[in-house]
Amino acid sequence: MGYNVKRLREILGVKQEDLAERLQLSQQSVSNLENKDDLDDDTLEKVANALNIPAEAIKNFTDENAIHVISNNFADSSIASVINNYPINNPIERIVQLYEEKVALYERMLKSEQEKNALLEELIRNKSNIGTREE
Repeated sequence: MGYNVKRLREILGVKQEDLAERLQLSQQSVSNLENKDDLDDDTLEKVANALNIPAEAIKNFTDENAIHVISNNFADSSIASVINNYPINNPIERIVQLYEEKVALYERMLKSEQEKNALLEELIRNKSNIGTREE
C-alpha cells in the first residue's frame, strides 16, 4: 500500500517534504511509509486526509486503472478541455467515480446475463416438456 501512497502523491504533484509536513513527520518517515507493503488503518486515514483523498482510493489504486482513466480522459475530453478550458481539479475523485461506474456497469451486465440464462433454462425446460408429451 505504500507504493499506492507514493504513486498517488506523485500524481497529485505533492512532494515528500510537503506530505511529511502535513503529517508532522520527517521526510525520511514518509519515504519509509511509501516502502511498506501494508499500512495500518490509522496511518492510512492520516495519509488520505493529508492528500485530501478517500482512504479507499489508496487501497484500490492500481497503475492500470490510472492509465485507463488517463487514456479515457485524454481520448474523450482532451480537445474539449483545451477549447473549453475545462480543468480536472481532483483526478483522484475522477478515478474513484469511474471505478464506481465500472462496478455498476459490471453489476448490470451480470444481472443481464443471469436473466438471459434463466430464460434459456426456461426454454430448455419447455422444449423438454413438449418432447416428453409427444412420446
